[in-house]
Amino acid sequence: MFQHDNAQPHITRICTQFLEAENVPVLPWPAHSDISPIEHVWDALDRRVQQRVPVPANIQKLRTLIEEE
Repeated sequence: MFQHDNAQPHITRICTQFLEAENVPVLPWPAHSDISPIEHVWDALDRRVQQRVPVPANIQKLRTLIEEE
């Protein structure tokens, strides 16, 4: 089962056709739903990253910071 949030990449014709061809059941979900647990995880992680001084200046520093968290 694939749960998506109706983000544009998830609802393109090619993505939809692939999921149908592979018989993957799709559970549609409202975009940025408060009941989606991952939204809370992303929010908490974002707040912790933004509290760092200095904020990570590149992808490698961000990756290291996330691994530390």
